[in-house]
Amino acid sequence: MTIYLNGAFMPIEEARISVLDRGFIFGDGVYEVIPVYSRRPFRLAEHLQRLQHSLDGIKLKNPHSEREWTAILSELIERNAQDGRNQDQYLYLHITRGVAKRDHAFPNPPVPPTVFLLSNPLTTPPAELLQSGIACITVADNRWLRCDIKAIALLPNVLLRQAAVEAGCAEAILIRDDAFLTEGAASNIFVVKNGKLLAPPKDNLMLPGITYDVILELAAANGIPYEVRRVTKAEVLGADELLLTSSTKEVLPITQLDGKPVGNGKPGAMFAKLHPLYQTFKREVMRK
Repeated sequence: MTIYLNGAFMPIEEARISVLDRGFIFGDGVYEVIPVYSRRPFRLAEHLQRLQHSLDGIKLKNPHSEREWTAILSELIERNAQDGRNQDQYLYLHITRGVAKRDHAFPNPPVPPTVFLLSNPLTTPPAELLQSGIACITVADNRWLRCDIKAIALLPNVLLRQAAVEAGCAEAILIRDDAFLTEGAASNIFVVKNGKLLAPPKDNLMLPGITYDVILELAAANGIPYEVRRVTKAEVLGADELLLTSSTKEVLPITQLDGKPVGNGKPGAMFAKLHPLYQTFKREVMRK
């Protein structure tokens, strides 16, 4: 596996980062995940725009222009797609404030940021999971108030996902103030009620998902009723269907919540519409 670290491509075994890196000491950094289909990064401009939003949120200068990012990512993709393998990948971008003496305040003068990029094979959910759906739990969203920043300090998300794992579930659905839905620990969540798709608004309490955008675009283009607004806890618990989306999971049906069936406990009509639409979109647009 070839990675990129601070201007150089190298085998991952050769990568070295200082123990004084602020990402290691403080979690002072941001990240981005970009799916790649047939060696082409999907919606690269949108992902880089989200990366810029995160960097602005922590007051860290972007180390590269869009053109430079494109060249670096293209090279990393090609180096990890040898002999026809790994045509589909997902790229992980990790940027920290760099190496400095331990002090909560930003280094003054600023130090060079640490830039780390990783590529892994992208695998889609297996057919049996699409047929059976996944189980989730609801948990209190106890994270900070800037969830729109894709920060590397993910301990709250880690603990929330672990709660799901310990309950024998695939994901935790986060409820803020015991009142309304925000998202999953590492995903976006849609509610279906009476044939309408309900989506939480993109604000500071959730990460603006790229796949989230695609789902709403597909709904609009195919006459599927949808509404973007606050979704209550009661609507989540009483949903006819629940859907999970993410860059790597695509679209998955949630068929069990807190040990009880969602709807009839099987993937529903909305999933039956959206999943093939997403696959068509992936084939005709993502791979174009």
